[in-house]
Amino acid sequence: MPAEICITAADRDRIKKLLGKMFEGGQKADRSVKKLEAELGRASVVDARQIPRDVVTMNSTALLHLDGEDVEVSLVYPEDADLGAMKLSVFSPIGTAILGYREGSTVEWEVPEGTSTIHIKKILYQPEAAGDYHL
Repeated sequence: MPAEICITAADRDRIKKLLGKMFEGGQKADRSVKKLEAELGRASVVDARQIPRDVVTMNSTALLHLDGEDVEVSLVYPEDADLGAMKLSVFSPIGTAILGYREGSTVEWEVPEGTSTIHIKKILYQPEAAGDYHL
């Protein structure tokens, strides 16, 4: 059984809206999108002011240990994604994998190259913890 994940109602609603627009545009759901939908379906949803400070939310920055190396990433909406700046879309495999997990969690996640082991070492910035509720 996968670990429980927690997301804000605002993040869930915005992601669902993006998924809806994608499907309206005639795009088919690939494996990554289906996994994101599944994650949204199983998540505990809370108000942004109630989210624990150690949870990866949208626009958070985290230090990950990913396949043997430490990397700092920001979890962003698709329009803000920039792999060169390590801004990962929530629609990407790693982005979907870390959404809603807590600092200290280790996640095994299927990526195009196989399975990655992702350890969330530290949340460096979380908008809700900083009082930034409208990012």
